[in-house]
Amino acid sequence: MAAARTREETSAGGVVYRRIEGVPHFLLIRDRYKNWGFPKGHLKKGEAADRAALREVREETGLREVELRGDAGTIDWFFRFRGRKIHKSCHFFLIESVRGETMPQAAEGITECVWLRAAEAGEKLSYENAREVLRTAQQLL
Repeated sequence: MAAARTREETSAGGVVYRRIEGVPHFLLIRDRYKNWGFPKGHLKKGEAADRAALREVREETGLREVELRGDAGTIDWFFRFRGRKIHKSCHFFLIESVRGETMPQAAEGITECVWLRAAEAGEKLSYENAREVLRTAQQLL
């Protein structure tokens, strides 16, 4: 019997920042599993990663005025879903938001959006690979 192949998935997301009193603050979202991270999601067929990142940020955070500012790197990880091994790659982009109120996308299980200084964001992030992306984003600023 042949072993089941690993399924490849690709996502894109945004490390959203805003300067508050001159200091960069980063936007974290809390998902349905109570994990803190960055807005992200699957690419639609034929969609470029940077466009997907902007779309996902708008959908998951409610922010409308967002601008792409750079490539914040790609992370990947493996997990199992319904018994199947998944290899997921997620392309992150530095995205600026200068105004607008957040509105977590409840339909996707987003329960909270918070703006935090880099050090606080790094402590709150649930995964180390997300902290790596945050460090890359900080270097771009």
